[in-house]
Amino acid sequence: MEKNNILHSKIYGPEKDGTPLLVFHGLFGMLDNWGSFGKEMSEFFPVHLIDLRNHGKSFHSPEMSHDDLAYDILHYMEFHGLEKVNLLGHSLGGKAVMQFALKYPVKVENLIVVDISPKAYPPHHQGILKALGSVDFTKVKTRQDVEEELSKFIPEKGVILFLAKSLYWTEDKTLNWRFNLPTLTEKYNEFVSNAVKFGVFNGRTLFMAGEKSNYILPQDEFPIKQQFPHASVVTIKNAGHWVQAENPTDFNEVVKDFLTETEI
Repeated sequence: MEKNNILHSKIYGPEKDGTPLLVFHGLFGMLDNWGSFGKEMSEFFPVHLIDLRNHGKSFHSPEMSHDDLAYDILHYMEFHGLEKVNLLGHSLGGKAVMQFALKYPVKVENLIVVDISPKAYPPHHQGILKALGSVDFTKVKTRQDVEEELSKFIPEKGVILFLAKSLYWTEDKTLNWRFNLPTLTEKYNEFVSNAVKFGVFNGRTLFMAGEKSNYILPQDEFPIKQQFPHASVVTIKNAGHWVQAENPTDFNEVVKDFLTETEI
């Protein structure tokens, strides 16, 4: 297994006992978005913050299906010698950890899915993809230039700042995106507009929904329970889709309680 095909990660609390927690960000994100969470949780168990393929410092690939993302988790565990893990995934990362748990249930102790369900979603990032594709890196000179270009298409300042976190300076001293925009654009329907493949995971599962988000609706609970029969759904107050960033206090407490409570 070649190391350059292993997902990039940052590990907190490697000396801690307990089942490691592997954390996967959402579309256009990166592991650095979860730094504060990783530090806090690493007081209780090892935490691996991981860049999905085509994101952050992980490898780029022309493939981007849910199965591809699940295989990446398997290869990561094999490379790091991890037999069994706890998994947490937000949005696209949630699709990845669900698919993994359904394919390799014996490798998952607890599963946490943040503000996403197993269902197919209609395409809803077209504006962001258009904005990202509009940036001409032969012309922009500063991060502010990029943010101004994005603002022509994206009215929300918070979304612009979130996307700008993935800017970096290349070796030839020009800015570019860390994520693989061509593949994310080409394969968008494959990983957003497809449901997670049907299967059943009988392990302990927690779905976390943002109170102000519409990614997990009341009617989604029935299909969730079909594939994850032992799932509970918790709503985090005063939070939208970026649940962990908008209410980190409640989010972290719910995750910690779920992973540290003793099963009866």
